[in-house]
Amino acid sequence: MKEWWREKKEKRQKNRKNRKNSDRYTFGDFLLDVLDWVPELILLPFRILFWLVRRIGRFILDIN
Repeated sequence: MKEWWREKKEKRQKNRKNRKNSDRYTFGDFLLDVLDWVPELILLPFRILFWLVRRIGRFILDIN
């Protein structure tokens, strides 16, 4: 039983090392990227509108 457990532990450690050094782009990486960009894509139009209204307001106030 001890030998079986030791072999299994060694295999797990090898897999962990290989996964850490791997440069593969996994599905989990893709999901994290999507979750990172979704708020930016939702808020971007509101930011643009805010900048435009602010710029137009400053332009109108500077004319007077």
